[in-house]
Amino acid sequence: MSSLTLTVLGCDGSHPGPGGAGSGYLVRDWSLGTALWLDAGPGTFATLQQFTDPMGLRGIVLTHEHSDHWLDLDAVVTAARWTMDFHGEPIPVLAAPGIRERLAQDIDGVLDWREIGDGDSAEIGGLHLRFSRTDHPPVTLGVRIESPGGGVLGYSADSGPGWALESLGTGLDLALCEATFTKDHEAEHQIHMSGRQAGRAAWKAGARRLVITHRWATIAAPAVLAEATDSFGGRVDAAAVGTGFSL
Repeated sequence: MSSLTLTVLGCDGSHPGPGGAGSGYLVRDWSLGTALWLDAGPGTFATLQQFTDPMGLRGIVLTHEHSDHWLDLDAVVTAARWTMDFHGEPIPVLAAPGIRERLAQDIDGVLDWREIGDGDSAEIGGLHLRFSRTDHPPVTLGVRIESPGGGVLGYSADSGPGWALESLGTGLDLALCEATFTKDHEAEHQIHMSGRQAGRAAWKAGARRLVITHRWATIAAPAVLAEATDSFGGRVDAAAVGTGFSL
């Protein structure tokens, strides 16, 4: 087993449901001492504080400009400026286009911003990241996160079925893939995936394990999970706030 882990901070699609939060995940490599905040949807900063010191983050990744994936970034800037002990180097942020100009406050001295695009690679705290543009407006970037000690996470961010999870490469130990609704919604909503489509995408990518996320709060969770399980043919878990996974 690798030293890479994933903790769900929020997993609701498009907007938080009752007691939920938008998209956000904590990725940690315990051997490297690296903590990475992957998407920062509304409500995820509160949960992040239960698992790690936000001022000790080695980096933040923001996959696209839809607010359910980044809105709590303002919270970490506010905390660094006023309420938490932050005296270190600015936290690196790897972000898709269109986000920085929407922030409500100045980030100088707190965040070190870098805009990323399709095919870009980066290193954060010893982890290797590679990005692939998905099938979702606006520019949205799936990401492969690889630990030097073993363990590979692939995250779809938001995507319709026109993008292949295998674009993140082979050898995914865990695929974190959006499954927003059931197959009954596929024709009407083509910029997201159903449970059926998510399971098939992970199967085609050869992922060893699948975690589905980004479900709309109005869609029955068991139905989405059943679809993903049937089409994947391996282990499938549904993301839930506070749930952790070891790669």
